[in-house]
Amino acid sequence: MRIGAVKNYNGTLDLERTIGRKVAEAVTRFKMIRDGDRVAVGVSGGKDSLTLLDALLALQKRAPIDFSVCAFTIEQGKFLAPFAPTGEWLQSRGIEWTYFKDGPSFRLLDEQPDHGCDVCSRFRRRAVYQVGKELGANVIALGHTADDFCEAFLRNCMFTGQLSALPPVTYSKNKDFRLIRPLVFVDEKLTTQYAGTLAAPVIPCGCSQKTGTVRRSLRDIFLELEQDHPYLKETLLGAMGNIKHQRLLDPRYLDPDAPDETPVETLLPVLTSS
Repeated sequence: MRIGAVKNYNGTLDLERTIGRKVAEAVTRFKMIRDGDRVAVGVSGGKDSLTLLDALLALQKRAPIDFSVCAFTIEQGKFLAPFAPTGEWLQSRGIEWTYFKDGPSFRLLDEQPDHGCDVCSRFRRRAVYQVGKELGANVIALGHTADDFCEAFLRNCMFTGQLSALPPVTYSKNKDFRLIRPLVFVDEKLTTQYAGTLAAPVIPCGCSQKTGTVRRSLRDIFLELEQDHPYLKETLLGAMGNIKHQRLLDPRYLDPDAPDETPVETLLPVLTSS
């Protein structure tokens, strides 16, 4: 799947089909949505979540299984503009949407105005599960894109010493919800373009203005490398799904008696270059 293969589109329909195809592949490959599911999409007001919602609504109409889609927004007091215009846009399209103002998050702002992203995320997760139960949902769809997967992969490798990224599918602690990320093959260039075609008011969150030094550095690295290697994110995503255990350092997955798949002659230039 070439996540960024098409740079320019002839029209909205072309863009919609491209994103729809990528979302359908993710949903199918990772078994994200199943017959009878009720999927609640977290709408933050940004380009990614709006694209995700529209893509899942389109998929619902043509999928061979029966599932329902609803949307919700968690207000934590950090939107940089009133959310009402986006809410009106959602309702004008007949989308089942719930707006939830989270009291504990507002108290957190008053009591700990300088709290970090980890605390904010923990409060939001609790609120998401609360709303999910009220909506009768068993699946929660999150708007993480290919960019987020690649950044998480490099960040974990380079700064936490873990070979990991974001899971496309996982479960809440008590198994009440299946958490899915259907935009895993969709990069932010596409969501930016597509959100523009929706004519929906995009409401930024204050948290999005606080991109950490590490994340900014990784984005700068991607921007520079992609000038010469336009399919860099595609390759990284491919690597996440093509693990060579015998080429890593975790002894749990190493079999010293297993045959080496790499011919010795391919190693000679490396071995003799030092």
